[in-house]
Amino acid sequence: MNEQYIVGRNPVLELLKSDKQVDKLYIQKGDLHGSINKIIGIAKSRNIIIQQADKAKLDSMANGNIHQGVAALVTDYEYSTIDKILDKAKSRNEDPFIIILDEIEDTHNLGAIVRTAECAGVHGIIIPKRRAAMVNQTVYKTSAGAVEHMLIANVNNISSAIDELKKNRLWIYGADMGGEDYYFDISLLGPIALVIGNEGKGLSRLVKEKCDFLIKIPMVGKISSLNASAAASILIYEVVKQNHEKRK
Repeated sequence: MNEQYIVGRNPVLELLKSDKQVDKLYIQKGDLHGSINKIIGIAKSRNIIIQQADKAKLDSMANGNIHQGVAALVTDYEYSTIDKILDKAKSRNEDPFIIILDEIEDTHNLGAIVRTAECAGVHGIIIPKRRAAMVNQTVYKTSAGAVEHMLIANVNNISSAIDELKKNRLWIYGADMGGEDYYFDISLLGPIALVIGNEGKGLSRLVKEKCDFLIKIPMVGKISSLNASAAASILIYEVVKQNHEKRK
């Protein structure tokens, strides 16, 4: 398995709180203030090797990301499955709420979507194995460690994944500027999956055809589209809002 470095105090702290294997923790020499002491304490309680390193070495590990004086060496991210995501919803006695990302290429977008999804109680995220961003150091950092608490399934084919979800009685809603309905005019209750398309091309033709509904976000400015993670956030929290109102 390949190795990678998770950097930044928040991502490393969330990593240490999870049950994921951490091979080694690197702490910048002399940097022992604030949350770094909490990180060291958890690492010691888990018997993780702690090694001091100079700033230059940490800069190299961070690969351009802000490391805040700490880096954790881990093995590859362990992807989940669609069945495990559905089981998670069942164990909570909740309708499945899943996000499908159709060829999202920017790791910053992926990380931001993971962070929003985790905060909103999404049960899992589905991404394709090809032509899409994978979970890496940048995703860990951008998600503030939320990837450690989110099930992410890495599938061969998004269309086939949608078919599997439909067999499990989920309704599929695709975000598309050509959609007939505004997202706030349609019910997003029950077992659902939201599909967010590629940053430039949007939803692929086959995926669009698989969706039960195509919904849109109103655009009244001079720019005709939102960033993928911003669009995802709006739709995710509309689902949260509708479910909250249903329970009142």
